[in-house]
Amino acid sequence: MGILVSPSILSADFAKLAEAARQMERAGADWLHVDVMDGHFVPNITIGPVVVKSLKKHTSLPLDVHLMITDPLKYAEPFAKAGAWGLTFHIEAVRDPAPVIAEFKRLGVKPGLSIKPKTAASAVLPYLKDLHLVLVMTVEPGFGGQAFMPEMVPKIREISGYIRDHKLSCQVEVDGGIDAMTGRESAAAGAHVLVAGNSIFNAPDPAAAVAQLKAIGN
Repeated sequence: MGILVSPSILSADFAKLAEAARQMERAGADWLHVDVMDGHFVPNITIGPVVVKSLKKHTSLPLDVHLMITDPLKYAEPFAKAGAWGLTFHIEAVRDPAPVIAEFKRLGVKPGLSIKPKTAASAVLPYLKDLHLVLVMTVEPGFGGQAFMPEMVPKIREISGYIRDHKLSCQVEVDGGIDAMTGRESAAAGAHVLVAGNSIFNAPDPAAAVAQLKAIGN
């Protein structure tokens, strides 16, 4: 299977999100990554369901919604109704991930679970059988433009190895400081989906940047 690319609209011009979404669709992106921050779980504040609903009208790309919020269970239904294709929440935000995963499935969205850099890979392993994806953060969540943390590569490798050994369908997504070089490093460790923001939207040719990331899988 080739590498999937999910451009992060966190790095797009928020006054032109519809245009950015259409641009990524033309560029051949596979998903569109939507970073939701509540100012509590992470220090930044971004967008809510109303923006997802508006964005959904302007793209056929699956909306890959990353909930960096304290109470993912409370907001699951509003985001699902707004048009989220997948919802990913943080294991650090909940006492028990199982009910959240079950609710995501009930709502008909693809369930994902994310881990911060300081969280061990072992924390997510028991849940992989029930997930569509596991999101490995290669920066501290909350702000775009941070540098890739190479010490996260063994975590990617451990999780992807577990998925392979247990013949699971869960995909490994990587987010944080991803460009052609760090994307290649992540893919070599077993990543299936690359989230990239600055390296795409701040590139002279965003479409070429998407193509370069997708070519990694070939």
